[in-house]
Amino acid sequence: MSGRKIIILGARSDIAMACAHEFAAAGDAVTLAARRIETLEADARDLELRYGGTVALRAFDALDVEGHEDFVGAGALPDVVICAVGLLGDQTADERDTDASVRVLRTNFEGPALALAAYANAMEARGSGVIVGISSVAGDRGRATNYIYGSAKAGFTAFLSGLRNRLAGRGVHVVTVKPGFVATRMTEHLDLPEKLTAAPAEVGRAVLKAVEKGRDVIYVRALWRMVMGLIRLIPERVFKKLSI
Repeated sequence: MSGRKIIILGARSDIAMACAHEFAAAGDAVTLAARRIETLEADARDLELRYGGTVALRAFDALDVEGHEDFVGAGALPDVVICAVGLLGDQTADERDTDASVRVLRTNFEGPALALAAYANAMEARGSGVIVGISSVAGDRGRATNYIYGSAKAGFTAFLSGLRNRLAGRGVHVVTVKPGFVATRMTEHLDLPEKLTAAPAEVGRAVLKAVEKGRDVIYVRALWRMVMGLIRLIPERVFKKLSI
C-alpha cells in the first residue's frame, strides 16, 4: 500500500532518515518534523529527487509537551506517525548530573509518549491510523551501564503496550520497534558487536514491513529477542554481580 501520509518525529536521527527513505520509496508523502528543521532542507530535496514524491518540513520540539496538541491539530492528520526521538546520553556522567538525567528521561519517555498520546486521540476520533514508537532493547531490563536511558525506554515500551491495548479494535494500530544496536552517529563512539548491530537502512525496512504487516512488537534483528529473553531470566542475585 502506498500514497499514505507519513510524519516522522525526531527526523534528524539516522534511523528517522532511513525510515523516510523507505516510506518515500514506497510512494508515500513524507513530513519530516524536528528541531532546527532548516538542517533537513537538503535531505528533503534529496528525497523528492530520488523518489518523486512530496516531502514537507515542520518544526517540532519533543520537550515542548504543552505544544503537542497544537502541533497535531495544526497539520493534516497523517496515516502513520513514527516517533524516532531519542537521546542516548552518558550513563557515568548523567548519574551525577541531575539536569542531564532529566534530559535523557524526558527525551526518551515523556516527550515521545505525550506526542504520540496527542496523535492517538486524534486518530482514535478519526477511526484509523498507525503509530510507531522507536523504543529499545535497553528497556527490557535495567543494566548498570545504561539504566537511565534504559528506564526511560522501559517506560516508553510500557506506554506503547498500553496504548496498543487501549486502541485495539478502534482502527488505530500501535507498533513498538526495538532496534538493538544500530550503527549511527549516536553510537559511533561505541565498540558494537557486528552480529547484533543493524544499519539504519535495516531498521527503516523493518519499520515499513511492520507497518504493512500490522506487527505489534518487533526486534529488528531476531537474535535480540533471544538475547534479551535470556538476560531477563538471570536471577537478580546473579545479575547484580554482572558488568553488562
